[in-house]
Amino acid sequence: MLSTGPDLRLLRLLSCVTLILLSEVTEAKKDLKSACNTCQQITDNFNKGFEKTAKQNFGGGNTAWEERKLSKYETSEIRLMEIVEGLCDSSSFECNHMVEEHEEHFETWWFKRWWFSVCCPKGTFGPDCNACVGGSDRSCHGNGMCDGDGTRGGNGKCSCVHGYSGEFCLDCIDGYFNEVRNDTFSLCTECHSSCKTCTGATNQDCDECKEGWEDDDQEACVDVNECSKDPPPCTEDQYCLNTEGSYSCKACDKVCSGCTGAGPDKCQTCGSGYQDRDGTCTDIDECSQSEPVCTEEHQECVNNQGSYTCICSEGYEEQDGECVQTQQPGEDT
Repeated sequence: MLSTGPDLRLLRLLSCVTLILLSEVTEAKKDLKSACNTCQQITDNFNKGFEKTAKQNFGGGNTAWEERKLSKYETSEIRLMEIVEGLCDSSSFECNHMVEEHEEHFETWWFKRWWFSVCCPKGTFGPDCNACVGGSDRSCHGNGMCDGDGTRGGNGKCSCVHGYSGEFCLDCIDGYFNEVRNDTFSLCTECHSSCKTCTGATNQDCDECKEGWEDDDQEACVDVNECSKDPPPCTEDQYCLNTEGSYSCKACDKVCSGCTGAGPDKCQTCGSGYQDRDGTCTDIDECSQSEPVCTEEHQECVNNQGSYTCICSEGYEEQDGECVQTQQPGEDT
């Protein structure tokens, strides 16, 4: 008689159970996680089918005769086939292929109570489902991922999340420090932005300053003002903007020839075509000066920002550097 007690409870407790031998699963580099998902689907549907058929019989009307001649429906091959037929959707190739390829293992378990697993419980890995580093409850001490976790593959090596390092993911990377640490738990917290390495959270806890920072008289890491260095780090047509741990070079305003900051009021000297007026470089209107700048006959002056242009007056056009009167309507050529 097929047990509905311990055997079925075991079936329900297994995280993912399949009906194929490990050696068969790992051939041809099969994707273990994909196999586990398919296996989980098969297992869930097997449980549903098992429960659905729990109170059925052969349905022939003479249960006593049927059980005497065909054995009990509960442990019969007919019941097994009814369960197996409902394990997969018709459109699921992977599921149907797995069931068809290893149907004999269903029968082996059904009649002999064998069961083969391709997956491991969460927190374990490898052929023997060994516990991951840190234990199955807290793989990699809660600070990383265990290679092969939940499958029969992998080597159990930890891949630590950002901030953590080491074989057991209990150490901190540069820029982090152990705020809490014992043999089984580690909390890595980011250092102050000025620290390359540190023992605490402030700029006075730095073991080593980052580039762009330096020790002051109190042995704290403080920002280096690169803009105050001699010679300055930027070119003549740029001004320096200091930032924490670094600096940037910004282009001067176009009206400036050298500058100390942004805008026409930060020029060291005014550029060509501009003049200093109340501390701000403004455009020179060359066309309004007492001495004309456009001296050719029939020319007019047009002022531009920082410059001017000489153009021919209305009714004239430039030909060979001179302003020549255009032909009037009706004139002979």
